[in-house]
Amino acid sequence: MDDIMRLIQQHQSTDLDLPYFVYSSTYEQNILNIPVAKPLLIFVISGEKKIGRDLELTCQTGSFIFLSDNPSVHMRNIPNKKKYIAIVIEFNHHDFAGLPISHTDHKIDCLVGKTTDEIEHCLRQFIEISAWAPQSIVSSRKKELLLLLYHLGHQDVALMVGRPKVSLKIHELLIKRDFHEVTTDKICATLAMSESTLRRKLKAENTSIKEIKDRARLGLGLHLLQTTEQSINLIAEQCGYLSQSRFTQNFKQRFGLTPTELRRTKRLA
Repeated sequence: MDDIMRLIQQHQSTDLDLPYFVYSSTYEQNILNIPVAKPLLIFVISGEKKIGRDLELTCQTGSFIFLSDNPSVHMRNIPNKKKYIAIVIEFNHHDFAGLPISHTDHKIDCLVGKTTDEIEHCLRQFIEISAWAPQSIVSSRKKELLLLLYHLGHQDVALMVGRPKVSLKIHELLIKRDFHEVTTDKICATLAMSESTLRRKLKAENTSIKEIKDRARLGLGLHLLQTTEQSINLIAEQCGYLSQSRFTQNFKQRFGLTPTELRRTKRLA
C-alpha cells in the first residue's frame, strides 16, 4: 500500500476534485450515529475500524468494509501503533448496474473482506487515473472495482444497494443547493410529485424532510472536519448553520463529541 499512499500524497498537494477521500486520525475516534447516504467502500490502510452499536465488526489493516446506505452507523477508528488511515469511495445507484445480479428487493448492510493483491492493483489504477481522467472514465473504473469484488467471490456486493430512495434525492438536492432556499414546494417541483405523495413516500422510508436535512447538514460537517483544514466556523456556514454554537450543539448531540474534540484526534501532540 506504500505506493498508493505516495500517489494520494501527490494528489492531496493539488486542488484536484478527487473521486475518493482520505480519512485519518492520530488518536482514536469514537463517532456515533454517522449517516451514510450512499454505499461506501472503505479500505483500511493503517490501524483498524470497528463498526456497529456493539462494535461487533472489525476491519483490520489491509482489509476493506463496504457499507450500504444507513441513517445511523457507529464507528471507532483506532490508530494502534500508526495513524489510522482509510481510503473512502462513494458509489451511486447506477454504478451497480453492470453487476451480474441485482436483487433490488433485498439489501445487506455491510460486507467485509481482505484487500488482495488483485484488489490493491485495481484500487491503485483507480487512484492513478483520478488525477487526469474525465468523469466517464472514473465512473467506469468504479464499476470495474465492483465487478472485480464480485468475481473474486464477494457476490454480496450486488446486494449493497436497494431501490432508489426519495430521501436520497432530497439529500442530493440539499447538498447541490448548499441548503439554501430548499423549501417543500421546491422539493415537490424538482421531484414532480405532490406534497401529499412526498410525505407518504417519506413515511414509508421512516423519515421526514427535517430528518433528511439534519442528517445531510451534520454528515457534511463531519466529512469536512475529517478531510479539510477549514475553520469550524466556515464549515458551520457551509452546512447551513447561522452560528457555530448551534452547529457545535447539534454535532455533539448526534455524534457524541464536539467538532473541536474531533479535530484534536487528527493532530499530533
